[in-house]
Amino acid sequence: MPRYFFNTRIGDELIVDPDGEDLRNPDGAWEVARQMILEVVKSEGAQRALLEAVIEVTDDEGEVVLEFPFTEALLDLPDPSATRH
Repeated sequence: MPRYFFNTRIGDELIVDPDGEDLRNPDGAWEVARQMILEVVKSEGAQRALLEAVIEVTDDEGEVVLEFPFTEALLDLPDPSATRH
């Protein structure tokens, strides 16, 4: 299984994920990145710097396979006031 690394870019600062995670495909990496963003915003709040942050998912060779803006994860949240049937 490929290994993906979830590096967080906040402005000019890059917080590197030294360990990464073995996942089946980029779709799995997308879901992990989304969950990471939601957890960070839940614990830290919707600070301006975080709203401008991006998770850069790279492969074993350091190639960026996905850039996931924090705002994109927040826009994808279900509306809790929506009626469910």
